[in-house]
Amino acid sequence: MDTPRATWRNTTHDWAGTVDRGHLEHIRRDRAALAPGGTLHLILEVVAYAADEAETGHGGLCRITLHPDGSVAVADNGRGTDTRVDDTGRTVRKPVMATKDLRFFDDPEAPPLPDGHPRRGMSVVAALSTWLTHTNRRLGGSWTQRYEHGVPTTDLRPVPDDLTTGTTVHFLPDHPPRTAGGPAPDDLARLTRWWPHLAVTVDDRRGS
Repeated sequence: MDTPRATWRNTTHDWAGTVDRGHLEHIRRDRAALAPGGTLHLILEVVAYAADEAETGHGGLCRITLHPDGSVAVADNGRGTDTRVDDTGRTVRKPVMATKDLRFFDDPEAPPLPDGHPRRGMSVVAALSTWLTHTNRRLGGSWTQRYEHGVPTTDLRPVPDDLTTGTTVHFLPDHPPRTAGGPAPDDLARLTRWWPHLAVTVDDRRGS
């Protein structure tokens, strides 16, 4: 884009921000209210972004992988997270992990997710995860970045292009379910049918 960041229009997140530590700390203090249902709700927060892409005609496929260590990976084939170049030549990615979603977080009438609880945004997932890796593939380049409790611990690191686009969010919740009490594949399949434009598959590797 090569224009001053201050001129970029904010839609879902504030492009002027990078890390809102106060916002992330607020999420961690209000864990029970912002992530009722724990890991299941966090997964739905991530899948909702894939559903946004599918609803606008981009992508339409999503894969949820439940790993033995309690981590979860959600991958879609949308356009990838918006990434731009400012007038100084710096690559800037939309701060979806570390700042609030302007559409939902402070809205008392935020739309519900399939579990019936309000949608608050991806920052809830990042803030309540011991670690999270965001891998992004766009036509203009691909990269990955790691976070701990919502705070970046690496810069954007280029990854080889594979001629695909999409986003993978792999996260370890602070209190991952390590027993049969964790998210059930059947529940995930049922709940994600909420989004008619998105085809979701669930790969449960916890028994392997």
